[in-house]
Amino acid sequence: MSANTLSEDGTRVMSGSTTPSSAIPFGEAFRVWMKIGLLSFGGPAGQIAMMHRILVEEKKWIDESRFLHALNYCMLLPGPEAQQLTVYVGWLLHGVRGGLVAGVLFVLPGALVIMVLSALYAGYGELAIVQAIFFGIKAAVLAVVIGAVRKLGSKVLKNGAMISIAICSFIAIFFLDLPFPLIVVAAAATGYIGGITRPQTFAVIGGHSTADEQKDSALQTPAPGGTGNAVLISLLLWLAPVITLAVLLGVGNVFTEIAVFFSKMAVVTFGGAYAVLAYMAQEAVETHGWLIPGEMLDGLGLAETTPGPLIMVTQFVGFLGAYRNPGVLDPMMAGLLGATLTIWVTFAPCFLWIFLGAPYVERLRKNIRLSAALSAVTAAVVGVVINLAVWFAINVVFGQVDKTTYGIVTLLKPQLDSLDPAALGLSIIACIAMLVMRMGMMTVLAGSAALGVAIQLFL
Repeated sequence: MSANTLSEDGTRVMSGSTTPSSAIPFGEAFRVWMKIGLLSFGGPAGQIAMMHRILVEEKKWIDESRFLHALNYCMLLPGPEAQQLTVYVGWLLHGVRGGLVAGVLFVLPGALVIMVLSALYAGYGELAIVQAIFFGIKAAVLAVVIGAVRKLGSKVLKNGAMISIAICSFIAIFFLDLPFPLIVVAAAATGYIGGITRPQTFAVIGGHSTADEQKDSALQTPAPGGTGNAVLISLLLWLAPVITLAVLLGVGNVFTEIAVFFSKMAVVTFGGAYAVLAYMAQEAVETHGWLIPGEMLDGLGLAETTPGPLIMVTQFVGFLGAYRNPGVLDPMMAGLLGATLTIWVTFAPCFLWIFLGAPYVERLRKNIRLSAALSAVTAAVVGVVINLAVWFAINVVFGQVDKTTYGIVTLLKPQLDSLDPAALGLSIIACIAMLVMRMGMMTVLAGSAALGVAIQLFL
């Protein structure tokens, strides 16, 4: 049996096997991560599909089973699963520095673009042409979310057990208003028990072929605790601005509220970007009043049409929250600071979760019970995405929506006389174009924006 040795960044590499640095040059990996960051349009479903095509099919840097195992773990984590997946694979290839480079390059291009678009939206959003463009984009965003439900459901809901978990998740969050962390725990427990009693139904890890094992030899074989320094630095970088703002500005200042809110969101919003959106839409719109539902959809439209993770919509929310509560600062400067702070506290924890947990998850990747638990959580996420699709649909086609509680049941009640026929018709057209005619997302977004302008300006 080969002996194990520790590499410089704390991972354990089998002696006699090909090391990550010699198997995959770091410079080549850098270029690939830059390419992924620049081309990562289409939300998490499209981004994960693109990474799968490049990393598994084209480059063959990681095998199918290991890619899915990493994805299921990232789906379990709070925050954006696509960005965390890049950190995970980058770490597998080149340790901590690989994870840092992969994660930063995935976020940076979109962050710069969203910063500029948020400023333009805040400064010129009242213009009729801008409103008309976003009127059309909202319809396309609804089609994108519905498409994400279909894609994710087709990959995850393979049997009655997974379908049941997704349905229960939707009922729990849409009708009972239960916190998503509770739903995650219940789904994970169900999957873990299912992995014991019915492993054929719940477990998704397949066997490894000889070719897969050869690929694995070029990846990190991690030692738990080996990323300790990276964990501590990530934790410090995340929390230091939050604590500093709370001490200097007080808890009522908008910048403190942004730092605390998005830090809390980074901890409690499990299930990936779409689950984050469901939580953020409710809190940012209904609790903090930083923006209205229509603007939330506008922000999502910006995030869908720019590279980077879909969770970049948080940057838009942070910009508007600070822009409208600037204090002694110039509103535009306050917006830029609010957006930067939002991005920082949103993504710093993503590195922490990977460096902290991935070494242990990798060592347990052939554990059927863990795989079953992760698969059940992914099925529960499908229910959350359905919840998001319904929420968006109601707010796109109705101008006024009320929230009513009947005992333990919560219902969204749209005012029927606030129905917008143009928005409904445009949403149907966008759904047909994307889901039936299978037109590309960017084509549908551009077409919907053009139709929105035509409807708003000429009808």
